[in-house]
Amino acid sequence: MMDLLVDPSGQVRAVYGEDINLAAIGKVRITRASHVEPDETGRWWADLSPVDGPVLGSFQFRRLAVEAEVTWLESRLPSLTRP
Repeated sequence: MMDLLVDPSGQVRAVYGEDINLAAIGKVRITRASHVEPDETGRWWADLSPVDGPVLGSFQFRRLAVEAEVTWLESRLPSLTRP
């Protein structure tokens, strides 16, 4: 499932996923909101600094960092700064 936020001007914002072909509803512009990377010990971190967010972690598994990243992004989607 993907949550789509449609603003009054008709622009749609979402956390990227492949559940919906976004090109079917118009021109697509994808911008990075975060980076999920391991550290030197193999622990995973979700760095949300591209949208003035926190660094979340550390996590034992990448999928846990990605889940935390998506939860944070979706909870703030309406207020995220436009690139």
